[in-house]
Amino acid sequence: MTRVAAFDCGTNSLRLLIADLDPATGSAVEHVREMRIVRLGQGVDETGRISAESMQRAFVALDEYAALVAEHAPEVIRFCATSAARDAENADEFTAAVRERIGVEVEVIAGDVEARASYDGATRVLGINGAPAAPVLVLDIGGGSTELVLGTADGQVTTAHSLDIGSVRLTERHLRTDPPTADEIAAVRADIDAVLDTCRVDPALARTVVGVAGTATTVAAGVLDLPAYDRSRVHLAVLDLDEVRRTIDALLAMTVTERRALGYMHPGRADVIGAGALILERILARTGVGTVTVSESDIVDGIAWSCVS
Repeated sequence: MTRVAAFDCGTNSLRLLIADLDPATGSAVEHVREMRIVRLGQGVDETGRISAESMQRAFVALDEYAALVAEHAPEVIRFCATSAARDAENADEFTAAVRERIGVEVEVIAGDVEARASYDGATRVLGINGAPAAPVLVLDIGGGSTELVLGTADGQVTTAHSLDIGSVRLTERHLRTDPPTADEIAAVRADIDAVLDTCRVDPALARTVVGVAGTATTVAAGVLDLPAYDRSRVHLAVLDLDEVRRTIDALLAMTVTERRALGYMHPGRADVIGAGALILERILARTGVGTVTVSESDIVDGIAWSCVS
């Protein structure tokens, strides 16, 4: 087995996975799985720059992660940054800090690479409950971008598209009232629909739909009415779309304070979950499938497996 450390740095969160992986058998022994909400992409949609405040939050998390990397001594490290780093003109300041703290070069990956990593991470675990019906559509809703990936049940991507809509980006553009007004929600939906109209991936082709990352997993925890977030309950949960829509409507009607009071809600996600949930809603509305499967295995797992493939 090979010990790897995989970093996924998105617009909202910074995550680390350290695991021993065996590509011959597909087995994995997980040692570390951590997530920090650093909001690296705060304001990037408007200013085109990573703010000093956002940078500092990321540095605190990086110092914590550097200690974990030193403790577990991975043989291979891969650090991937996505939407915020792609869009920010001063991303080099962040990548230099990563190099100093972790000792590795940052890969600012393109949207299609991000999409394929998400698909790989999600589809590796789907066979646990029997082979999924294909085509499989994987949705990865991030803070700055959303990836739609269509492929086969055995992990082969056929079509992928990374869209510049995300929970942080759309919150900053449209949702200024707490809770959001009907007009603000309509503006978010219109923005999402306009972008989806340009998407190369047709959700209607899917026979299985899989949602990954924080928006999907948080909505799943709401559908399941969990008193506290429970990764084991959320992972591979199959949710009825009507129940998903009811949960999204309930979240949109709440204030940020009310969302933070939910036992399953990460406090760093409470202010942007409404916009993320609307992206999920609008994509699911274009599918012909009555359920969505939620996976805790996602892009960071795909990044990890890419280190040994």
